[in-house]
Amino acid sequence: MFILHIFFTLKMLAIFHKELAHPPQELNSPASYSSTKKPKIPEETLREFLSHHPHHTFSLTFGHDAVLAYARPYPPSYIHQRLFCGIDGIYCVFLGGLNNLWSLNKQYGLAKCSKEAMFVIEAYRTLRDRGPYPADQVVKDLDGSFGFVVYDTKVGSVFAALGSDGGVKLYWGIGADGSILISDDLDVMKEGCAKSFAPFPPGCMFHSERGLMSFEYPLNKLKAMPWIDSEGTMCGAKFKVDKYARVNSIPRVGSQANWMEWVQH
Repeated sequence: MFILHIFFTLKMLAIFHKELAHPPQELNSPASYSSTKKPKIPEETLREFLSHHPHHTFSLTFGHDAVLAYARPYPPSYIHQRLFCGIDGIYCVFLGGLNNLWSLNKQYGLAKCSKEAMFVIEAYRTLRDRGPYPADQVVKDLDGSFGFVVYDTKVGSVFAALGSDGGVKLYWGIGADGSILISDDLDVMKEGCAKSFAPFPPGCMFHSERGLMSFEYPLNKLKAMPWIDSEGTMCGAKFKVDKYARVNSIPRVGSQANWMEWVQH
């Protein structure tokens, strides 16, 4: 078993090829192509990210499919914990913290000292491989301020989620080649995606095949809302729960989404 742990405060960037992940088209902004500032290809964005954080940087490249990069800020900052972990081909970048981590570790048979990134990988792998369980309930059971991105090299899938309390912020957008970018570095997102980016919606989770859905209100659709940046330009759309519109296309088990159907291709 290969296990990689890196536990310290960091900035993160995840890039996934358009054939691997399928972001909402509403993230594309016409303003990105009508101005002098254009979106960049992934290689340029990665270089930009690493140049923004010249100290303690590291990146993993998975052929043309994906890049995971992180950098420890200098001087160190401890506002939010950032964790990186890789186990048997599943990689997770975790931001924030879970108040109920001890009980979650006990539930999944992990050591008491296991960190949040390891727990997310174990929960993801267990639910992917061993049986049906509501995907939205898995994430909804996480108590705390958190955001995470999981890349599963075994099945070639991406899974990301952001807590609903606003304590952690993520952004996502689209690069010049259609790749999806996810980061907590706002400046890098502006450079890499031009205007084709927006805040990742709190209380939501995204899967590369199943798309975006709310884990707080899994039976309700999400609607795209215009997002105007500080310069008054319309960027990629923000998504909010439409409490008056129900989801009919997601396979259900009882009143919840089935993890196996939602996570697997």
